[in-house]
Amino acid sequence: MKLKLVLLALLFAHQIHAQTKVWFDTDIMIGMPDKAAREVDDGITLIMALKQPQIQIVGISNITYIDYSYEIIHKIVKWHHKGAAIPVYKGSPEAADLGTENDATKALYQALKKEKLTILALGPMTNIATLIQNHPDIIPQIEKISICAARTPDMIFNPGNGKLNVFDYNYELDPKSMDILLNSTIPLIFAGYEPSSYTHIGTIDLASLDRTNEADKWLFDIVQPWMALNEEYFGVHGFIPFDCSTLGVITHPEYFSYYENIPIKVTYKKNDALEIQPDKPFKNFLEVSYKFKSKKKVKYARKALHGFEEKILETLRSKK
Repeated sequence: MKLKLVLLALLFAHQIHAQTKVWFDTDIMIGMPDKAAREVDDGITLIMALKQPQIQIVGISNITYIDYSYEIIHKIVKWHHKGAAIPVYKGSPEAADLGTENDATKALYQALKKEKLTILALGPMTNIATLIQNHPDIIPQIEKISICAARTPDMIFNPGNGKLNVFDYNYELDPKSMDILLNSTIPLIFAGYEPSSYTHIGTIDLASLDRTNEADKWLFDIVQPWMALNEEYFGVHGFIPFDCSTLGVITHPEYFSYYENIPIKVTYKKNDALEIQPDKPFKNFLEVSYKFKSKKKVKYARKALHGFEEKILETLRSKK
C-alpha cells in the first residue's frame, strides 16, 4: 500500500513538472457590445485553456480591444480558475503601435527572464513582435509560438456553405509584426482556418452546458447572437472555433495532422475576399508550401482529426 502511494505521488509530481508553461496573448471580443455580434472563439479557447492540466498559464495579455477584453478576461478567469492568481496585462490597442512598449510586453519580458515559455498568439502579433524587436536577447527563452494564421496556396477562407469568403484577420491586421516573427529564429507553429474548418460548434453541441451554473449560462447566451450572425453570412447556424486549434496543437497535438518544416512566405496576388475588402483588388497572403524556397520553415497544422471537436465540448462541460 505504501509503495502504491509513493508511486502515485511520484506520478502526480511528474505530471505537474511536465506541464507546458504558457503565455496567453489574445484579442478576445466575446460579448462585446456592438452593432453586430463579435467572435466568440477566443473566449471559448481561454475557458478551454484554463481547464487543461497539460498547461500552466503564467500570464495573459490582450490586444486590440484592450479595455473591454481586460474585464472579460478577469471574469472568465474568476469563473474557471481556482489556483494561484493569473496576472492579466493590457497590450497594444493598434497595429501601428509596433515597437511601443506596454504593460503586456514588459510583463512578458520579465516572465521570460525567469523561465522558458510557449506563447499562444490568438490575435495580431503586435505585442509579441514588439517584445522581439525591442528585446532580441529574450528570443532563446521562447520555446515556440502557436499562431492562428496562414494558409496553403489557393486555400479560400470560406466558412459554411460558400456564401462569403473571409480574410486572414490576424495576419492582415498587422503584417509588419508577422514579418518580425518570420525573420526570427523562434520555432513557429501555425493552426488557423484550415485545421479549424474541420470543427463546428452548434446549438445542440452547447445544449449540454449546465445553465443553472452562472458561467455556463453566460457562455450559452453570449454565443447565440454569434451563431445567428454566422447563419446570416455563411448559411450555417453555428461557428468554427478557430483559436481552439491554436491551443489544441499544444494541449492535444495528437488530434492534428501536420506539414513539418514547411517553408513559409508572403505572396502577392488577387484578393479572394473582395466582397468584404472591395478596396483591395490585390493583397499579401501568408502561405506555406514545400514548393517555396524561403529559408523560414514552420510547423503547419493542416487538419483537426476526428475527436478534437468532442474534446472541445468535453472541456467546456467539465467542472475543473
